[in-house]
Order: sequence, then structure tokens, then C-alpha cells
Amino acid sequence: MTRKNVVLLDYGAGNLRSAQRALEHAEAEVTVTADPKVAVEADGLVMPGVGAFAACMEGLKKAQGPRIIGQRLAGGRPVLGICVGMQVLFDAGNEHGIETAGCGEWPGRIEKLQADVLPHMGWNVVEIPEGSQMFAGIDPHERFYFVHSYGARSWELSTEITEPPKVAWAEHGGDRFVAAAENGALWATQFHPEKSGEVGARLLRNWMNTL
Repeated sequence: MTRKNVVLLDYGAGNLRSAQRALEHAEAEVTVTADPKVAVEADGLVMPGVGAFAACMEGLKKAQGPRIIGQRLAGGRPVLGICVGMQVLFDAGNEHGIETAGCGEWPGRIEKLQADVLPHMGWNVVEIPEGSQMFAGIDPHERFYFVHSYGARSWELSTEITEPPKVAWAEHGGDRFVAAAENGALWATQFHPEKSGEVGARLLRNWMNTL
């Protein structure tokens, strides 16, 4: 079987090596590049992200990331955002009182979690939505690896549509936040599947099956 070509978007804001290894383990042919043409035409696009929302958006804009994502989604071509790569898909992020515009693919804003202990770092369970392709074959008691202090504490995109998005939730310090979302060709996780062992590998294979 021919391996699907997946581009890891190199915009200066991600741990590309671990994501590349995990995708190759999921049997993807991985290209690490910032070339817009290659990124638009690949079977799948993965957008990792670590660090601050504003810095990630700055790097993403320099790499024409919002345009690449928009073009792919307009053609129904799969995109997977990871950690801050998920956060920048929302309208805006607020860090240290500074509001930064995001890609605007989903309504809502990223804000600091209301928990006594931050960052939220380590393994946590996820409330899996019914009928999820992303979590197909994954036991609801499995844990995923998180490292973050900010997140989407609400989901504002309407679920009263023909194909409603499927949203997974997690909790830290009594505060609920969006752990993952699948919305047509656009999938994203707040946790790091590439650092979540075999359960993360299963999730990446589920995404690969949509390419």
C-alpha cells in the first residue's frame, strides 16, 4: 500500500522531530517544509506548536500558514493541529492580558486555565464524544500527555448543523477545557499524540485513515 504524504509545517514553533517519528511510525511519508505549494498539495498537513500563542501566530503568518490552512479546508483536505497548533485555529488568544488574533477557523478564544497548579503537565483521561473517528478503537480510560497552561474553556461553534463537530473534553484542577475536536477535514488535539505512546499512535493512525 502506498504511504500517504504528510507535511509537517515548519514555521518555527514545534517539536518537529518527535512528531515526525510518530507519524512515520503511523506509516506516513513525512516531509518537513514551509513550502506553501507542497503543504497545500500534500495528502495531510500537521501543524504542531509549542510555546506562546502570539509567537506561534507570528511564525505561522510568516509561513503563510493561515492561507495554507484555508486553502486546504476549502478543498476538504485534512489538517491536524497539535497543542498550540490547535489553539491558533480559534479566533484569538489572550496571554498576559494581550489579545492576539488567531486563524479564525473556529469561534472562541484561548485563555489561561483556572487551576491552582499550572502548567497542566502529564497524563490525563479525555471525555470521548460518541461516534468519534479520532478516538475509534481507543478505550475511554486511556490517558494522553498534556503540557499547557492555556486552552479553549468553551466551545462556540454550533453543534446544531448537518454534520456537527465532535468535541472531546478534559479537566485539570476543576477547570474543563477542549481536549480535542474533529470538524470535517479539520482535526486538532490539545494533548500531544506524538508523546502519548501507543494510544497516541492509534489516534494518528485514525487520522491517517481519513487521508
